[in-house]
Amino acid sequence: MGKCRGLRTARRSGMIQYKKAHLGTALKANPFGGTFHAKGIVLEKVGVEAKKPNSAIRKCVRVQWIKDGKKITAFVLNDDCLNFTEENDKVVVAGFVRFWVVKVAYVFLLALYKGKKERPRS
Repeated sequence: MGKCRGLRTARRSGMIQYKKAHLGTALKANPFGGTFHAKGIVLEKVGVEAKKPNSAIRKCVRVQWIKDGKKITAFVLNDDCLNFTEENDKVVVAGFVRFWVVKVAYVFLLALYKGKKERPRS
């Protein structure tokens, strides 16, 4: 790399926050690629078991991104919301700590669950 010019730049090279912000590896590792939401197609419905102290089967779907073809598992919020999702549906997924389905067939999942909107016929 070479010698740093100045004391601050020498110290910056050891700072974790500075490396994360400037190296660009965080964006490469993130499946979203820096965006907040991403569109995908539902491949299948799956049930994921909860970790140790809890005992439950979390309702999830396998989603394949439209933009780059990556496959991820996304969490579906309420148990009944899994009934609104079908295979080959277009979904919008949000993510931060874990991925979760926001829209199904361009309609908000929570609006479908509350009965405010109906699923469009295709």
